[in-house]
Amino acid sequence: MPAVDRLCLIGVGLIGGSLALALKQAGEVGSVIGVGRGAANLEEALRIGIIDEASHDPASAVEGADMVVLAVPVGATGRVCEQIRDHLDAEAVLTDVGSVKGDVVAQVSAAFGGVPANFVPGHPIAGTEKSGASAAFPTLYHDRRVLLTPLPETRPEALARVRRVWEIAGAEVETMDVAHHDAVLAATSHLPHMLAFGLVDSLARREDSGEIFRYAAGGFRDFTRIASSDPVMWRDICLHNRQALLDAMARFEMEMAELRQAIENGDADTLAEIFSRAKAARDDFAR
Repeated sequence: MPAVDRLCLIGVGLIGGSLALALKQAGEVGSVIGVGRGAANLEEALRIGIIDEASHDPASAVEGADMVVLAVPVGATGRVCEQIRDHLDAEAVLTDVGSVKGDVVAQVSAAFGGVPANFVPGHPIAGTEKSGASAAFPTLYHDRRVLLTPLPETRPEALARVRRVWEIAGAEVETMDVAHHDAVLAATSHLPHMLAFGLVDSLARREDSGEIFRYAAGGFRDFTRIASSDPVMWRDICLHNRQALLDAMARFEMEMAELRQAIENGDADTLAEIFSRAKAARDDFAR
């Protein structure tokens, strides 16, 4: 028997689509129904085999599903949960893939009148700057981490099922406290995206932007790749992980002020110390 008999994927893009493809490739899902607003994207998902059925109605789509994956922008979580709450099977497992967990939990709890026992908040730490069904591929999660943030109300059986699904997709699964997750991801994912978006936008607004981008080399391309990410998704992440992101930005601003002061003062020793410390940390991370 497959890990999931009938999977309902609400939001058929890179993240949810890649999970469905991985389960299909492993023979661990019976059928997949995809839910979305865009007809063209759903048609593409059908064409490339991510989903077997398409729907624009979350309520009817979740009926009969034994696992529902919310792969929508964080800000849409509550609205979708309100639509599906009276249509989920009693034993259906509900999980999500959002980059923010605290606010997602709050939205789900508000929609259901409490945290459902079969709800398992999750976050795959994987992705590319591409979006939509056409960006999905089955090996996205190979050797990548997935963080699950189970709650006191979460049934162990639901947690085990979600863990198994991600492991089938090739991921290394870890569990983490909700608040700690949001603080860590603000520093390691959300802040870097703000730097990339901010830098590219700043340069694009300069009068000499054409020349700047013409002569930008590989380092600029590598650093700013993530500025091609989905603006709606990142808008929601900023709004729904606001305090943790502001804390990370404030700390970074202090450290950038230190770097700027060293440059202004011609302080070679401090510059060498900062760069050497950063190089050692990056080299250790990249091993």
